Amino acid sequence: MLIDSHAHLDFKDYAEDLSEVLARAQGAGVSKIITISTTLESCRRAVDLADRHPMVRAAVGIHPLYVDESADDFLEQLREFAKLPNVCAIGETGIDYHKNQTPPETQEQLESWRRNRDRQAFFFRQQLDLAVESGLNVVVHQRDSWGDCLEIIRPYSGRLKAVFHCFGGTLEEATELVGLGFLVSFTGIVTFKNAASPQRAATNLPPGTFFLETDCPFLAPTPHRGKRCEPAHTRLTAEHIAKLRGESFESLAAHTTAAAEAFFRRRDD
Repeated sequence: MLIDSHAHLDFKDYAEDLSEVLARAQGAGVSKIITISTTLESCRRAVDLADRHPMVRAAVGIHPLYVDESADDFLEQLREFAKLPNVCAIGETGIDYHKNQTPPETQEQLESWRRNRDRQAFFFRQQLDLAVESGLNVVVHQRDSWGDCLEIIRPYSGRLKAVFHCFGGTLEEATELVGLGFLVSFTGIVTFKNAASPQRAATNLPPGTFFLETDCPFLAPTPHRGKRCEPAHTRLTAEHIAKLRGESFESLAAHTTAAAEAFFRRRDD
């Protein structure tokens, strides 16, 4: 009935009780979980999880925060992962300026700052090209980088679909993405009292343009905020968005699941 479109099941947070976590997800009506990679080693773990658990599929990619520690031959390794049958997307990839928004003062630090931004952009473009080549869609991480992220991905409109995960922006920004043929996904953030912008977006976007995620182990929805999040919490987010939109839970579950299933279907299937 529900799909958690963005989880990090390979994280150590689930090392001791993954079977119980998956059972709770099924009990909450979550039938499929997309486990998202952040590094090449994370890709290996995600693929292994997808091979061992029928309800799990994997996305493979390099998170922008890990580009400096990633090997220069990352693309060849990702290309091999992308061929595997249980891999359903490229990602997460994108641009993250959260920790380096302001240029540093010293010349040495400034050069490092510029190198990181250039490397993030290079990794992002390489993974977008791989997505086009491999017939997969892309899970995008965008944080405090809206203009640069859009500049890079805009030329790919019509060549692939992208979902901007953990969407916390405005309705206007979401509408711009939808106009480019992209989608957004909402986490438990929409249940927070101070989340007016994503709540407005979740309330007003048309069916088929968004779906649901947890980003677990992070961002547990109310009333679990601050605790470990897990895929079963997808239901709480779904129920909250359905209430915001004035529609039934069953209706919300049906169109968000259909949108996620279409997005994570390999184009060569």
